[in-house]
Amino acid sequence: VQLQASGGGLVQDGGSLKLSCAASGSIVIINTMAWYRQAPGKERELVASTTYGGTHNYADSVKGRFTISRDNAENTVYLLMNSLKPNDTAVYYCYAHTVIYSGALDVWGQGTQVTVSS
Repeated sequence: VQLQASGGGLVQDGGSLKLSCAASGSIVIINTMAWYRQAPGKERELVASTTYGGTHNYADSVKGRFTISRDNAENTVYLLMNSLKPNDTAVYYCYAHTVIYSGALDVWGQGTQVTVSS
């Protein structure tokens, strides 16, 4: 199973970006999909997560600005980021807890850089 993330880039303070992450491989079902981020010198932190049934969870720092969504048929998760701030600058990683034919698997994407300039 592989995750391919895209959509990062450079944006000005107050701007918007939309990240996408598509899973591929021999997947039975993906239970949880999520976005994490890691800024320089900091630990990786959860940004938002979504379950197969559509339950969403957000970090307090992004509530009201970021929206996570998913397309279960396409095994894809999205992160719409509005009102971006310089402290949102980080490498964003997608994550999926997948069920495959031989068991369960935690999978990480390669990361995509988001830079917000002031």
